[in-house]
Amino acid sequence: MANKIKYGLSNVYYAVATIDADGAATYETPVRIPGAVSMSLEPQGENTPFYADNIEYWVGNGNTGYSGDLEIALVPESFRTDVLGEIEDTKGVLVEDMNSAIVHFALLFQFEGDVKATKHVMYNCTCTRPTAGGQTKGENVEPQTETLTVTATSVYNAALDKDVVKASCTESSDSTTYTGWTSAVYQSAGA
Repeated sequence: MANKIKYGLSNVYYAVATIDADGAATYETPVRIPGAVSMSLEPQGENTPFYADNIEYWVGNGNTGYSGDLEIALVPESFRTDVLGEIEDTKGVLVEDMNSAIVHFALLFQFEGDVKATKHVMYNCTCTRPTAGGQTKGENVEPQTETLTVTATSVYNAALDKDVVKASCTESSDSTTYTGWTSAVYQSAGA
């Protein structure tokens, strides 16, 4: 039975990626990002119609990935050092290096469903630094969140001989793959 609805973002992980010369990627072990609040990643690219014989004769699809925001309670220190390039000095202080290189990573997450959660991976992500901000405490403590703007593009999958942007594990997926989704970044072994 398939899901009829989705709700509840959870189980957000990142896995640092090494992108090879051919565009393929290898990944480190996924690390959890606790405190997922919301995510909105919009598709990037446009359909380009070609008109002939007075009709829309052909349409080209420009899939250039996704871009949008991941809102979390607080960016973990591991993400700050692994992905944002901050350096922990000898006194345990995180220092932001203005010349740090862009780090690519896979983003894993799931949405709950009325039957079973659907798990996703975006293969080649980069992100911006979160805004530094906050506000004073009033009569009640109101938690402040942090937002990362994420861009997801493709990596090359040799088994499929395709550039892949994302994969989703659903209720019909192999049970070992489904239960081990956050143990390692899933890479298709072929169609």
